[in-house]
Amino acid sequence: MSKKTPVVVGLGIIQQHGAYDELDEALILMEEATLSAIKDCGNPKITDYIDIIDIPKGFWAYRDPGKWIGEKHGFQHAKTSVNKIGVLQQHLINSAALRIQNGEIRGGLILGGESRAKMIAALKEKKDFKELELNTNPDMYVKAKDDLYGPQEAETLGLMAVGYYAVLESAMRFHKEHSLKEHEYYLSNMYADFSQIAAKNPHAWNQKEYQPNEISEPSSKNKPIAYPYNKLHNTSWNVNQASAMIIIDEEIADKLKIPKNKRSYPLASSETNHMLALIERPNFVSSAGLELSAAYINKKISNYGKLPSIVDLYSCFPVAIQQCENVLELDPSIPKTITGGMPFAGGPLNNYMLHATVQALLLLRENPDNIALITGVSGMMTKQAFGLWSGQKLDEFTHLDTTEDAKRIDLPKEISAFESGDGHVIGYTVLFDKLDAEKAVIYIEDLQGKRKVVTSNEVDILKNMREEEWVGKAIKYKDSVLVS
Repeated sequence: MSKKTPVVVGLGIIQQHGAYDELDEALILMEEATLSAIKDCGNPKITDYIDIIDIPKGFWAYRDPGKWIGEKHGFQHAKTSVNKIGVLQQHLINSAALRIQNGEIRGGLILGGESRAKMIAALKEKKDFKELELNTNPDMYVKAKDDLYGPQEAETLGLMAVGYYAVLESAMRFHKEHSLKEHEYYLSNMYADFSQIAAKNPHAWNQKEYQPNEISEPSSKNKPIAYPYNKLHNTSWNVNQASAMIIIDEEIADKLKIPKNKRSYPLASSETNHMLALIERPNFVSSAGLELSAAYINKKISNYGKLPSIVDLYSCFPVAIQQCENVLELDPSIPKTITGGMPFAGGPLNNYMLHATVQALLLLRENPDNIALITGVSGMMTKQAFGLWSGQKLDEFTHLDTTEDAKRIDLPKEISAFESGDGHVIGYTVLFDKLDAEKAVIYIEDLQGKRKVVTSNEVDILKNMREEEWVGKAIKYKDSVLVS
């Protein structure tokens, strides 16, 4: 039996600003994005062909928002899934496209949304934040198989992502042979450029243009969080945003007479789901899964004879952009984002890649001969994914999961059991409380090649770590504390 052709035919994207009473909760935002996607495709009968509703889990407490939306709007027969944090957003697209291609389903709705701006407004206005209670479980919960953190890491860095990415950033800085000031300048210029793109993006949350010094210099409005990251280096998740896409078999699109100019084709995708806690990773600058997945996409791109002209590299923190940029064959004159990046366009928890993809496909409608490339990340740069798109059907959709190959290459480094000893620094950051440096978290490799996390609270060390490079330094530690 010949394979079906998956094609995206409906796109919805919603954003709200305002006071508490002017903002909708996440469920309503997702409903509005869904209705927008249905309207966008041009034929309301599309709902008859939606067999799955896949949603990445957000901050919200709903058990199954997909079932509520489906039953309310005429596709109640659709099977629903909620995909917890740690599941790549691109995986939802990959899965739907492959199932359509194999004739397992006719079409699917993929959507996500957040209403943390409404939560923040409730705090400021001293109102009770309320969500509609949805207590019925979805047909399927999908979750990652492993933990995102090692015990030593969780103890010193907690569960917030910024410290982990800052450690990776220090390793990237060392790899690029940048001085600390050179790297601060590099990051602030890159993000100033991003802010200029966000300023022109109607779907961006923060449309202010920033100068490089506003990003690199800590202030009361741009607080330092984990060196070298200030607030403006961080994803901004206090947003009210939602997005949705409808993907179906092209024969159904033809049957429903959906216009050709509304169609976008997934060309290829790749992903790696090999999970290693940061402390276990052989390499802080890259990973086997990232490189294998990118190599697959690079090969696909070379077949088309032209580089992507629409690019959005996942931008939760600057090092995520750099890791992807380093392994992809990109036109250096093409911006690394179409949205303006997650600090400025908005980074709704666990569904930004859907927003970037929807915006990329809207751009493809204007220039269907172009190619779009979207990257995604999950966890602490734990998993990566790539999606390649066109406004024309250039070939049959293909997908590669590099997880098993990555497992064979990237073997976990052993964790040191010693409380005292010697080692060398492989990555570090300085954590802040408001404007004050509070604690250094230092990843080391000991003399046996095993990994450990040590800390320091000494004021002189905290200061020096922001003045000169410590990656590569030989150090001593006692009771898991750096010895000065």
